[in-house]
Amino acid sequence: MGQASTHPGESHPRAAAEDVNCVHRPPRTESRRALAWVLGITIVFALVEVGGGLLSGALVLLADAAHMLTDAGAVGLSLFAVWIARRPATAQKTYGYYRLEILAALVNGALLIAVTVGIVLEALQRLHHPQAVRSGLLLAVAVAGLAANLAAVAILHGAKGESLNVRGAYLHVLSDVLGSLAAIAAGAIIALTGWLPADPLLSIGLSLLILVSAVRLVGEAVDVLLEATPAHVSLAALTDAIATVPGVTGVHDLHVWTVSSGMVAMSGHVTAPRAADHQPVLEEITRRVRGFGIQHMTVQIEAGEECVGQA
Repeated sequence: MGQASTHPGESHPRAAAEDVNCVHRPPRTESRRALAWVLGITIVFALVEVGGGLLSGALVLLADAAHMLTDAGAVGLSLFAVWIARRPATAQKTYGYYRLEILAALVNGALLIAVTVGIVLEALQRLHHPQAVRSGLLLAVAVAGLAANLAAVAILHGAKGESLNVRGAYLHVLSDVLGSLAAIAAGAIIALTGWLPADPLLSIGLSLLILVSAVRLVGEAVDVLLEATPAHVSLAALTDAIATVPGVTGVHDLHVWTVSSGMVAMSGHVTAPRAADHQPVLEEITRRVRGFGIQHMTVQIEAGEECVGQA
């Protein structure tokens, strides 16, 4: 919501308003249903892979199960975000419950890093002391997992364009296909050649792929919690865009932060000496700031000299 506040004695221009609820519509019912189906499929086959990995002795299945459970967490977060976004803000929680999604993502990423480290350590031990693997069972479970992942991709494919939230879940599920292919490759190599190191080596490769995603997830969550400027917003360019609005003579105390995934906010002070310019200045600033993908903004217009502040 674009707002302007002025010092006592100055005119109070009408805020150029935008309802945040109109900007951040939760995905349609179809998206929620698709996410729920994918979540169920992913959890069921992750548990199947855990059982298959324990029975066959294939570490790559356990690694892929960890990957699928992590992606189930990501899909669950997407579904949770859809549900929680529908709850209204309160006087105590003026931004609503958006930040719960970020806290859940941080925990999800931290647990994933711990699981990945455990898999890598076990894989290193198996390289020194190879263990027998039932390649037939490994292949059967891996092929079933691939079929489940392809079904999940098909379910989300049509809904992936509805929001960044759903698109993120779609990409997570798509990465599960790679994990299943790695498990199939390990099973095929062991069945054809009997080369047991294929299992721990492919497990390490899959774990490193998961680790990259986990570290990125934790980093993004920490940036949001620290209220860092979003990567897609150049603070210098934004400052220049506001400073060049006709009637504006200075910009200071400009801050941009992420409330939650897809919800970026901004606050700042601008100097506009002529009170008659305040309303058109506010409207033009609102228009330009929206061009940076910022949906929620609060602008304080001051008629005095520009204050010395930190942008």
